[in-house]
Amino acid sequence: MSKPPEPQAYLPISSSDVALEKFEKGNRFAIHYKHLTSAIVGDDYHVGVALEELPAGKQSNQLHYHMLEEEHMFVLEGACTLRLGDERILMQAGDYMVFPAGRKVGHCLINETNDICRYLVIGEQNPNEVSVYPDSNKVQVRWLDERYDRQAQLAYWDGESID
Repeated sequence: MSKPPEPQAYLPISSSDVALEKFEKGNRFAIHYKHLTSAIVGDDYHVGVALEELPAGKQSNQLHYHMLEEEHMFVLEGACTLRLGDERILMQAGDYMVFPAGRKVGHCLINETNDICRYLVIGEQNPNEVSVYPDSNKVQVRWLDERYDRQAQLAYWDGESID
Protein backbone atom coordinates (compact mmCIF):
# COMPACT_ATOMS: atom_id res chain seq x y z
CA MET A 1 0.00 0.00 0.00
CA SER A 2 1.41 3.40 -0.95
CA LYS A 3 1.76 6.32 1.42
CA PRO A 4 -0.66 9.22 0.95
CA PRO A 5 0.93 12.33 -0.56
CA GLU A 6 2.43 14.88 1.81
CA PRO A 7 0.20 17.92 2.41
CA GLN A 8 1.01 21.00 0.40
CA ALA A 9 3.17 23.52 2.24
CA TYR A 10 1.90 27.07 2.41
CA LEU A 11 4.05 30.18 2.39
CA PRO A 12 3.55 32.97 4.92
CA ILE A 13 1.52 36.01 3.95
CA SER A 14 1.42 39.56 5.22
CA SER A 15 -1.93 40.66 6.62
CA SER A 16 -1.40 43.93 4.74
CA ASP A 17 -1.70 41.96 1.47
CA VAL A 18 -5.15 40.62 2.38
CA ALA A 19 -8.12 42.69 1.23
CA LEU A 20 -10.31 44.23 3.92
CA GLU A 21 -13.88 43.00 3.47
CA LYS A 22 -16.90 44.81 4.89
CA PHE A 23 -20.10 43.41 6.31
CA GLU A 24 -22.93 45.76 7.23
CA LYS A 25 -26.56 45.04 8.07
CA GLY A 26 -28.76 48.05 8.67
CA ASN A 27 -27.49 50.72 11.05
CA ARG A 28 -26.76 48.35 13.92
CA PHE A 29 -24.38 45.65 12.64
CA ALA A 30 -20.99 46.03 10.95
CA ILE A 31 -17.55 44.45 10.93
CA HIS A 32 -14.60 44.89 8.64
CA TYR A 33 -12.36 41.86 8.40
CA LYS A 34 -9.43 40.10 6.79
CA HIS A 35 -9.89 36.35 6.82
CA LEU A 36 -6.24 35.30 6.93
CA THR A 37 -6.82 31.55 6.74
CA SER A 38 -9.03 31.83 3.65
CA ALA A 39 -6.37 33.99 1.98
CA ILE A 40 -3.95 31.06 2.22
CA VAL A 41 -6.04 27.89 1.93
CA GLY A 42 -9.46 29.02 0.69
CA ASP A 43 -12.55 27.73 2.45
CA ASP A 44 -11.25 24.23 3.23
CA TYR A 45 -9.92 24.58 6.78
CA HIS A 46 -10.69 23.35 10.27
CA VAL A 47 -9.42 26.32 12.33
CA GLY A 48 -9.54 29.85 10.93
CA VAL A 49 -8.03 33.19 11.88
CA ALA A 50 -9.43 36.61 11.05
CA LEU A 51 -8.41 40.16 11.85
CA GLU A 52 -11.56 42.14 12.54
CA GLU A 53 -12.40 45.79 13.06
CA LEU A 54 -15.55 46.83 14.87
CA PRO A 55 -16.48 50.40 13.90
CA ALA A 56 -17.59 52.87 16.56
CA GLY A 57 -21.24 52.47 17.51
CA LYS A 58 -21.67 49.05 15.84
CA GLN A 59 -22.40 45.51 16.99
CA SER A 60 -20.37 42.64 15.54
CA ASN A 61 -23.21 40.18 15.00
CA GLN A 62 -26.30 38.78 16.66
CA LEU A 63 -25.98 37.44 20.18
CA HIS A 64 -25.24 33.74 19.62
CA TYR A 65 -23.54 30.62 20.89
CA HIS A 66 -22.07 27.59 19.15
CA MET A 67 -22.89 23.98 19.90
CA LEU A 68 -19.88 22.43 18.13
CA GLU A 69 -17.36 25.21 17.48
CA GLU A 70 -14.96 26.86 19.88
CA GLU A 71 -14.11 30.52 19.31
CA HIS A 72 -11.32 32.74 20.71
CA MET A 73 -10.92 36.52 20.71
CA PHE A 74 -7.89 38.70 21.48
CA VAL A 75 -8.21 42.51 21.47
CA LEU A 76 -5.31 44.18 19.64
CA GLU A 77 -6.32 47.84 19.76
CA GLY A 78 -9.12 49.95 21.21
CA ALA A 79 -11.96 48.72 23.36
CA CYS A 80 -15.41 47.19 23.05
CA THR A 81 -18.11 45.73 25.23
CA LEU A 82 -18.46 41.96 25.31
CA ARG A 83 -22.06 40.99 25.82
CA LEU A 84 -21.89 37.56 27.46
CA GLY A 85 -25.39 36.40 28.27
CA ASP A 86 -26.80 39.05 30.61
CA GLU A 87 -23.36 40.47 31.45
CA ARG A 88 -21.59 43.38 29.76
CA ILE A 89 -17.80 43.27 30.08
CA LEU A 90 -15.33 45.92 28.91
CA MET A 91 -12.64 44.38 26.69
CA GLN A 92 -9.46 46.40 26.00
CA ALA A 93 -6.20 45.89 24.12
CA GLY A 94 -4.45 42.83 25.54
CA ASP A 95 -7.66 41.14 26.76
CA TYR A 96 -8.44 37.58 25.70
CA MET A 97 -11.66 35.55 25.80
CA VAL A 98 -12.63 32.02 24.80
CA PHE A 99 -16.14 30.86 23.94
CA PRO A 100 -16.18 27.06 24.42
CA ALA A 101 -18.45 24.92 22.26
CA GLY A 102 -21.70 23.83 23.86
CA ARG A 103 -21.86 26.58 26.50
CA LYS A 104 -25.36 27.94 26.31
CA VAL A 105 -24.36 31.56 26.88
CA GLY A 106 -24.65 33.98 23.96
CA HIS A 107 -21.88 36.38 22.99
CA CYS A 108 -21.38 39.39 20.72
CA LEU A 109 -19.31 42.56 20.70
CA ILE A 110 -20.59 46.13 20.81
CA ASN A 111 -18.34 49.11 20.21
CA GLU A 112 -19.63 51.83 22.53
CA THR A 113 -16.54 54.02 21.99
CA ASN A 114 -15.73 56.61 19.34
CA ASP A 115 -12.79 54.60 17.94
CA ILE A 116 -12.36 51.39 15.96
CA CYS A 117 -11.73 48.24 17.99
CA ARG A 118 -9.33 45.77 16.32
CA TYR A 119 -9.19 42.16 17.44
CA LEU A 120 -8.14 38.71 16.34
CA VAL A 121 -10.72 35.91 16.09
CA ILE A 122 -9.69 32.26 15.99
CA GLY A 123 -12.39 29.69 15.45
CA GLU A 124 -13.34 26.34 14.11
CA GLN A 125 -15.35 25.71 10.97
CA ASN A 126 -17.44 22.61 11.51
CA PRO A 127 -19.75 21.67 8.62
CA ASN A 128 -22.25 20.28 11.15
CA GLU A 129 -22.33 23.39 13.36
CA VAL A 130 -25.54 24.40 15.12
CA SER A 131 -25.75 28.01 16.34
CA VAL A 132 -28.38 29.42 18.68
CA TYR A 133 -29.51 33.09 18.70
CA PRO A 134 -31.15 33.82 22.10
CA ASP A 135 -32.41 37.35 21.33
CA SER A 136 -34.37 36.31 18.23
CA ASN A 137 -35.05 32.72 19.39
CA LYS A 138 -33.53 31.18 16.26
CA VAL A 139 -31.39 28.12 15.68
CA GLN A 140 -29.21 27.66 12.60
CA VAL A 141 -28.13 24.29 11.22
CA ARG A 142 -25.12 24.86 8.93
CA TRP A 143 -25.23 21.44 7.29
CA LEU A 144 -28.78 22.15 6.09
CA ASP A 145 -28.14 25.88 5.51
CA GLU A 146 -31.41 26.51 7.35
CA ARG A 147 -32.63 28.60 10.29
CA TYR A 148 -35.63 27.82 12.51
CA ASP A 149 -37.80 29.58 15.05
CA ARG A 150 -37.32 27.76 18.35
CA GLN A 151 -40.96 28.44 19.34
CA ALA A 152 -42.00 25.87 16.72
CA GLN A 153 -40.64 22.99 18.82
CA LEU A 154 -42.26 19.62 18.37
CA ALA A 155 -42.41 16.51 20.52
CA TYR A 156 -40.40 13.55 19.26
CA TRP A 157 -43.40 11.73 17.74
CA ASP A 158 -45.29 14.81 16.45
CA GLY A 159 -46.15 14.52 12.76
CA GLU A 160 -45.56 10.75 12.61
CA SER A 161 -48.22 8.21 11.84
CA ILE A 162 -47.91 5.66 14.64
CA ASP A 163 -50.94 3.48 13.78
